[in-house]
Amino acid sequence: MDKLPVYTAFDGTHHLLTGTLREVLTHLKTQEESLDGGSPVLIFEAHSGRQVDFNLRGTLSEVLEREAPLPVAAAKAGPGRPKLGIVSREISLLPRHWAWLEQQRGGASATLRRLVDEARKENPGQEQIQQAQTATDRFLGVMAGNLPHFEAASRALYARDRAAFSQHIAQWPGDIRAYALQLAAPVFADHSIEAAPST
Repeated sequence: MDKLPVYTAFDGTHHLLTGTLREVLTHLKTQEESLDGGSPVLIFEAHSGRQVDFNLRGTLSEVLEREAPLPVAAAKAGPGRPKLGIVSREISLLPRHWAWLEQQRGGASATLRRLVDEARKENPGQEQIQQAQTATDRFLGVMAGNLPHFEAASRALYARDRAAFSQHIAQWPGDIRAYALQLAAPVFADHSIEAAPST
């Protein structure tokens, strides 16, 4: 069973909580009055680092039903394909590519899925590193774009220079620094990641 996506909410530079979407929305809705200050509450999806917005109008039940509905058991429709999580999307290939795919055992779709899986298995570590770099960069672009040494920290992130990254973010607000290090952990997996001490 797939894990539920994880979200993190910030009130200005202060980390509020990390949890499932329903947990985060419940906290924001029940604490709405205490959070009604000058700082905007920003929510980030952990895997991608993307900032996401949700409509908190209405009661808690209305918010959850609208923004985080519980999954409904899929109706039977065919030989188990929905259980595979197959999503239909268009792709563009040249005629020679289609001709080759049509000659493969299992058909074009099965062949493409197999090729993608094989490519992912060749270097799974690199894929994880690139995903973490992108997620961290997106988060920093929103939360740290105006902070000192932002560009230098971004360069160190993509250079996989743990020491330089830690040094450049050392003076940032603690919660932003801690979450950046958490997102970037796979980038520096062969090192222990610690923020440089403040001076």
